Amino acid sequence: MEYDEGTMGRIFTLRLGDGDRLPDTIEVFAQAKRIRNALVFYLGGAADGSRLVVGPEENRGDAVVPMIHTLRGAQEVLAVGTLFPSESGEPVLHMHAATGREGGAVVGCTRVGVHVWLVGEVVILEMLGVHGVRKEDPSTGFQLLRLGEGAGG
Repeated sequence: MEYDEGTMGRIFTLRLGDGDRLPDTIEVFAQAKRIRNALVFYLGGAADGSRLVVGPEENRGDAVVPMIHTLRGAQEVLAVGTLFPSESGEPVLHMHAATGREGGAVVGCTRVGVHVWLVGEVVILEMLGVHGVRKEDPSTGFQLLRLGEGAGG
């Protein structure tokens, strides 16, 4: 286990518009506002055709092959994620969403693209004093969070 301790910084509230895309819109905003580390919440809609990573094809293996699920119809969404920089300093949002429509639900990672349907509300809670960096893990290809690194950035 790794851990770091910090304090809360700025709090941002965003209203995303129809067609804005997660995670891109939040990452661009974070870059513009120089947000390095944050907790991010999303509440709103997902448009038809949005996509989620819903698991690997195999539990373990030589390569992690993601399973992609395409949403059909507008969906209700509740999501939470963390924002930390990549090794090159670019903000990277890791967000998981629960979506639903007419009693059916899907849960997955937003990294392959969720488009806002009509409106999306985002709250970003900046974390100060936390030093984390997403580093590529050669065995999985994922950008995994490493804490206690990237100090002074």
